[in-house]
Amino acid sequence: MATISAALVKELRDKTGAGMMDCKAALSETGGDMEAAVDWLRTKGLAKAAKKAGRVAAEGLVGLAAEGTKGALVEVNSETDFVARNEDFQAMVSDIAGLALEAGGDLDKLAAGTYTGKDISVADQIKEMVGKIGENMNLRRTAGLAVGKGVVAGYMHNAAAPGLGKIGVIVALESEGDADKLAAFGKQVAMHVAATSPLAVTPDELDKSVVERERAVLIEQARDSGKPENIIEKMVEGRLRKYYEEVVLLSQTFVIDGENTVEKAVKAAEADVGAPIEIAGFERFALGEGIEKEEEDFAAEVAAAASGG
Repeated sequence: MATISAALVKELRDKTGAGMMDCKAALSETGGDMEAAVDWLRTKGLAKAAKKAGRVAAEGLVGLAAEGTKGALVEVNSETDFVARNEDFQAMVSDIAGLALEAGGDLDKLAAGTYTGKDISVADQIKEMVGKIGENMNLRRTAGLAVGKGVVAGYMHNAAAPGLGKIGVIVALESEGDADKLAAFGKQVAMHVAATSPLAVTPDELDKSVVERERAVLIEQARDSGKPENIIEKMVEGRLRKYYEEVVLLSQTFVIDGENTVEKAVKAAEADVGAPIEIAGFERFALGEGIEKEEEDFAAEVAAAASGG
């Protein structure tokens, strides 16, 4: 029996995009013959990953995991929404979200980590799923939050399954108060973030370039009024405060009650949990945001399917 080197396995993996263990099995079955191994993988339906890799994957699922003082989000993309309803795909995204709790927001670390219950990496597991389902997929991003004392609460909007959906949010609350009550309030804040998509917790945390760009626009708008510069300055400051009410979490109107700001809601929650609360951070993932989708040509797709492409 031919000795199957790691280099040979890697070469086959690069050629086909199939998982590492599948490549090793293929080479073992074919006595180390590279071309025969490629054909073996093709007959098993495992050599699809490389062929599919050029297709835009903007669908899929956001996965969320939160355990006590830490939480994580992942986005795993596929080509079609149909795959997001596949139970195997859902189970994989859920597993990856759980593993992301230890990755701390490091995408490379998560991708290279060992997949649950297998002797392969997360990246290889995704490649195996590509071969199984036949669509391009990728682990696009991850984020993690942790606190010393308090909770990291999560919320998934319109969940397709527990912890899986299209808009996921985690919120970190620093507090020594009652953990259960803190978690309940944290979920409300996460629901608010899902609805309003703030840019930062406080004005000081806003990207300075974003603020300056907004200020420049407001100055030009104010100058159109013909007012003197000292009046324009006051007008701009007033409009900036209005802008903060739109994009800064603590300045927004809390969607849960529709009356108080989030900052006031935090103060009210402090009385309930029995200790001060600080919103230490939040992360919000909306599926496919920022991905440029290709225009679909249905006729071309049908033609390609008919020709076996």
